[in-house]
Amino acid sequence: MPNIPKVDLPPVQAQPRSLKLGRSLPTVQQVTAVPAIELAGLACTFVNAQDSSQRYTAVEDVSLTVAEGEFVSVVGPTGCGKSTLLNVAAGLLQPSKGEVRIFGQPLEGVNARAGYMFQSESLMPWRTALQNVMAGLEFRGTPPVEAKEQAEDWLRRVGLGGFGDRYPHQMSGGMRKRTSLAQTLVMDPDIILMDEPFSALDIQTRQLMENEVLDLWHNKRKAVLFITHDLDEAIAMSDRVVVLSAGPAARPMGEFNIDLDRPRDVAEVKMTPRFMALHKGIWDVLRAEVLKGYQQQLQKAA
Repeated sequence: MPNIPKVDLPPVQAQPRSLKLGRSLPTVQQVTAVPAIELAGLACTFVNAQDSSQRYTAVEDVSLTVAEGEFVSVVGPTGCGKSTLLNVAAGLLQPSKGEVRIFGQPLEGVNARAGYMFQSESLMPWRTALQNVMAGLEFRGTPPVEAKEQAEDWLRRVGLGGFGDRYPHQMSGGMRKRTSLAQTLVMDPDIILMDEPFSALDIQTRQLMENEVLDLWHNKRKAVLFITHDLDEAIAMSDRVVVLSAGPAARPMGEFNIDLDRPRDVAEVKMTPRFMALHKGIWDVLRAEVLKGYQQQLQKAA
């Protein structure tokens, strides 16, 4: 079963499925015996319900691990299957082939050790911010007084201590994202799955949210699998970045250790020479796949 090619940074000397890009630091993955998430030889094929002869393979031959306490981002062209991998790790999608292990155990059903922060709105419009954050605890059976205390604490942590009585329509996009973040983290999951959670925000609010996530992650050190189209975001936030090829049947094209010092400010770190070198090295791998994916979309629209 082939592994994702590991990539270090510079000088750049391309070889089949591999690049040499300079110094590499040990990652959490290399020193932790049992990964929080392990996807081994994964493939996901979808069959047309009306015509079983029509099949579409989203991802194929994907092997990926996320260590406990590690922040890993997956980038790739639109439609390459990034969200598919996240849904498999969440237990919302059964792979056609391969294995999924969570802390060494085969995943059966929904991943109870993971919290999922979606790209789209996940708040219930008829509940206040406080009630939305309390919801998961209530479903778990936490006593109401305790659930309220924990929800209020997490609203304070994300900067919304005075907005618990607001309904989603009374909050800005950034405030709704903060509430969704509190809604996810209040459950204290061992794994955090994030599917382009900040893509709809303006750049200033987005950077604030990215820094808030990094601050919270730094304190809790949960395993994070983060899906994004934004290469800058992936580099600024992650310990490792995995690049997927264009679909169909997307495969890993490279794996990059991000050896930038922590803690990080996402705006400031982008100005450093090391960030620029990392960006160039990863973009050299990603560029052709993005163009390939764009051409595929044009052909479908024609």
